[in-house]
Amino acid sequence: MVQTGETRRELALDCFLLAGKILMENGAETYRVEDTMIRMAVSQKMTNSHCFVTPTGIMFSPSDELPTRFVRINARQTDLERVALVNAVSRKLVAQELTLQQAYEELEEIDQTNYKFNMWLQVLAAATASGCFLILLGGSWNDLPFAFVFGGTGFIIVETILERTRVKFFAEFIGSLAIGILAILAVYSGFGIDRDTIIIGSIMPLVPGLLITNAVRDLMAGHFVSGLSKGAEAFLTAFAIGGGIALVLSF
Repeated sequence: MVQTGETRRELALDCFLLAGKILMENGAETYRVEDTMIRMAVSQKMTNSHCFVTPTGIMFSPSDELPTRFVRINARQTDLERVALVNAVSRKLVAQELTLQQAYEELEEIDQTNYKFNMWLQVLAAATASGCFLILLGGSWNDLPFAFVFGGTGFIIVETILERTRVKFFAEFIGSLAIGILAILAVYSGFGIDRDTIIIGSIMPLVPGLLITNAVRDLMAGHFVSGLSKGAEAFLTAFAIGGGIALVLSF
């Protein structure tokens, strides 16, 4: 099939916007998304292109004369494997190792493929991280099983509620609330030793570390809209976690 200039331009725009959308939905920094899209555009002779990225949408203009395209970002998660795969495709496109059509097809495959680990493995990782943080914070080895179990339980609660309601604040609030209740019960029953280290270790998998890092990185790079919005999202997450624990401790 012979591509006309307009058809090729539309394919290029679809390719760039899809790459940016995947990156933004899976935890990439704003500057990385813009840099990737601009580099891909330059490789296709669009040297006067403009890109503006926020956590909720991407605007891309191939030139001053052509219409601007927009794509909405509806969901955000952390999947750095997708980020790495998109970066690999963009580098191959820039190096002329892939055609535009091949790059678009690979990006579609990346977008449609589920790279997440099985739920039980994610829970195991969250539980292990909780136990490790408890020891790192100077907790007792006797409390290690409680942090392990409560961290995994909190992660399950958050993921289950988030899947059903799509309200992140509510899911994290209930998850931290459950962790606080379990930790207090463990200590008051005489089995647990240090309530505070159990709670802190158990909630660590819920802490928005990557989000905070990206917010600071975007602010340092001058992307104030994205930096402030990501910072606000991280603050709400921290507030939800803190609110759940505070509610338990207040009683």
